[in-house]
Amino acid sequence: MTSPAILAVVATYLLILLGIGIWGGRGSDDLSGYFVADKRLPSWVIAFSSNATGESAWLLLGLTGMDYLVGVHAFWIVLGEVLGVALAWAFVARPFKEATDRYESITVPDYLAARFRDRSHVLRIVSLLIILGMTGAYTAAQLTAAGKAFHSFLDLSYGTGVIVGAVIILFYTTVGGFRAVAYSDLLQGVLMFVCLLALPIVGIVAAGGWTETMAKLESQDPALLQPMGGLGMGMVGWVSVLGFAGVGLAFLGSPQLLTRFIAARDGRQIHQASLVAVVCIVVFDVGAVVAGMAGRALFPGLEDPEAIYPMMGTELFPALFTGIFLVVVLAAMMSTVDSLLILASSAVVRDFLQQVISPDLSEKVLSRYGKATTVVLGAVATALAIGEVRMIFWFVLFAWSGLACAFAPVVLCALFWRRTTRAGAIAGMVTGIVVTIGWVLFFKASFYDLYEMIPGFLAGLLATITVSLLTEPPEGAAEELAELHAVVGKAPRTPTT
Repeated sequence: MTSPAILAVVATYLLILLGIGIWGGRGSDDLSGYFVADKRLPSWVIAFSSNATGESAWLLLGLTGMDYLVGVHAFWIVLGEVLGVALAWAFVARPFKEATDRYESITVPDYLAARFRDRSHVLRIVSLLIILGMTGAYTAAQLTAAGKAFHSFLDLSYGTGVIVGAVIILFYTTVGGFRAVAYSDLLQGVLMFVCLLALPIVGIVAAGGWTETMAKLESQDPALLQPMGGLGMGMVGWVSVLGFAGVGLAFLGSPQLLTRFIAARDGRQIHQASLVAVVCIVVFDVGAVVAGMAGRALFPGLEDPEAIYPMMGTELFPALFTGIFLVVVLAAMMSTVDSLLILASSAVVRDFLQQVISPDLSEKVLSRYGKATTVVLGAVATALAIGEVRMIFWFVLFAWSGLACAFAPVVLCALFWRRTTRAGAIAGMVTGIVVTIGWVLFFKASFYDLYEMIPGFLAGLLATITVSLLTEPPEGAAEELAELHAVVGKAPRTPTT
């Protein structure tokens, strides 16, 4: 029988989320309010929201499970993610914020359409198709985590867990919009931070200390303590390292993360949030990897490596804390699903319905359409999640790379290369997503399982550059970009109002 303490913790957490949804609903009656919280978010919110969204249940179940399998080799993922987050906040965040404010953009396709003077809406339509396809897969994988968590902690059926998680997310996301999403992400990010500080410490102590933990891992498999994971210094080993480190490339331009920069109150908030975001990702990733190592020392031979986090939570902590650890898994999953639903809904309503089909619809009507679209998309993702139990680590990485390879190369070129053209942007987006999917389906197994982010990102970047060199950039774009970087190069100003 499930402990009343665990149920109480979970119920309290879910009630808090419902309250945040109702509170956030006061500012969601127009598109800017519903999709980017009227661009008023402070530094702490965007820092924790960005990392919580980027990490997801992949961090707590997927990364801990992967480290359970490969040991210190998983630290290459930590290196890639920390570098990716640091570079994104140092070089992408402020120029992107300044550019989207100038164009009055509230979505990433908004920015691309304005930057490349795309009056034919091709960029918006291509973006819509990519976002819908990848967020569907991504959201289904996150809801899979909800099913696994409820089953492991509360002994609910997998399908029931998926449905409970989906209903809560749909309520606060639909009612409260991006404001509720961002502030719930702040709460969820703080919970993840505290958990990933505590869990590895308790796990190492329970295993007998650091030296004893390492000895146990070495006795099970010496490769667990080797940086190359037993793959050696040959091609297989370095391909694995490149793939693990390549996970961090997505932080440079995934649309669900770029939305946080759009929603920031001003450039000063971006500046203040950067250090918080980097410290946060270090604690997130190192904590997850060390927890996986401690879990392998304590509980060897698990059939499902992604069960190590819930097992440590139930075996090493009292019932009250076990409830908190369940809440943290839900927090990690929800902080990503809510953002993906808002992203997909904004692509449908803002970038297609308003900009392409019905420009004359009122903001209030469009906001209602946005909420309805969120519900429909969530229901579809729930149905996909119930239909199949997936390996979270690899399924999330596929969807993560698909979004990143379609958007990151194009956004980077748009921000930093004045010769980028509309045709180049379209070519880069299409090439990035096609190569990512094609690599997984046809080539990955023949190339040492090289992670699809690497060929997808490089192909998208090469296509953007090549086609741009063969076509003409928009008139006045070079001057706009020079002015943008002149402003960004100055210290961020404190708002006067």
